[in-house]
Amino acid sequence: MTDRTVLDRIAELAPDHDGSATFPAESLRIAHEAGLLTATIGQRYGGSGAGVEQSARILHALGQGDPSVALIAAMTLATHARQAARPHWPEELYARVVKESQERPVLVNHARVEPDLGSPARGGLPATRARRTADGWAVSGTKRFVTGADGLDWFLVWATTDEPEPRVGTFLVPGGSPGIQVSGRWDQLGLRASGSHDVTFTEVEVPYEHVIGIGPHGQTAEQDNRAGAALHLPLAALYLGVARAAQAFFHTFAHARVPANLGHPVARTERFRRTAGEIEVLLAGAEQLVFGGAARLDADDTSYTPEQALGARVLADRHGVRAVELAVRLLGNPGLARGNPLERHFRDIQCAPVHAPQEDISLLAIGTKALNP
Repeated sequence: MTDRTVLDRIAELAPDHDGSATFPAESLRIAHEAGLLTATIGQRYGGSGAGVEQSARILHALGQGDPSVALIAAMTLATHARQAARPHWPEELYARVVKESQERPVLVNHARVEPDLGSPARGGLPATRARRTADGWAVSGTKRFVTGADGLDWFLVWATTDEPEPRVGTFLVPGGSPGIQVSGRWDQLGLRASGSHDVTFTEVEVPYEHVIGIGPHGQTAEQDNRAGAALHLPLAALYLGVARAAQAFFHTFAHARVPANLGHPVARTERFRRTAGEIEVLLAGAEQLVFGGAARLDADDTSYTPEQALGARVLADRHGVRAVELAVRLLGNPGLARGNPLERHFRDIQCAPVHAPQEDISLLAIGTKALNP
């Protein structure tokens, strides 16, 4: 699926980007040259049209190398996948995006979360405003946690119009537009190189037709927590990739560590073998749920429900976090030493449950369906 050399090169760059919290431009270039940023471009646009399972496997692999790179890639892959499934961009504009994507990394991501509103997964009206002008729109507002902000070619900004009867839509804003400012630097525990900064838009001009999904605010205009299975499962796979990287280091440590009072590698002790078994069971089971569910989505299996996809992600996140935690606990102080890959994986895996919809929202949707089949 993904060339080992590509992943090794990205993995080699990951510690420096994590330590300095710098944008991983070189790693993204490597991923682009391997075709990993354009895999989901639809066949009607000349792409390979990768499905949900292939997307999940790409992000699983990238997650092992550098999950910050994987998360930035995930947003671009998801944008192309949505366009392939249901064309909604202006055709001429999307054709331009595809053409440029053949030549260089073209990064796209939504800008939805706001300081006061929080995640739109919990409902609400965006405070970001699109003011009608003679030639189009002028967009103003602040968004939070915009992954890849420093390198985005396109911001998909969720905003409310200033019309007498306000509408809500996604405004397609070129990354180099005047009036865009990274206003809050990303300084988090994990995924430090993802560049998920706050971004302020001040009277950013957008052509009239460069808006998608515009309409009255309401249930159809808000994010549907049950309809995003094609993104939930690949995201779950991304973090299982982090857990697999942690597992690989755990195995390396177990074979290399030979205490003087033991006389042989700790990998031969019952304690390490039992923990290794538990970690493998956690990760293998989660991967079966995620990749199996993704395959069913690709096959248009109508018996596979959105609630099952949400449940797969909940369990995958829990299993991934638990697996890395087990490895850290068994290694003790070495597992938390800075510069140790396991310490970085432990920090990165904490980001898994943060993505919308968060576990409480997912469980609410699953429980509601279970009680009202």
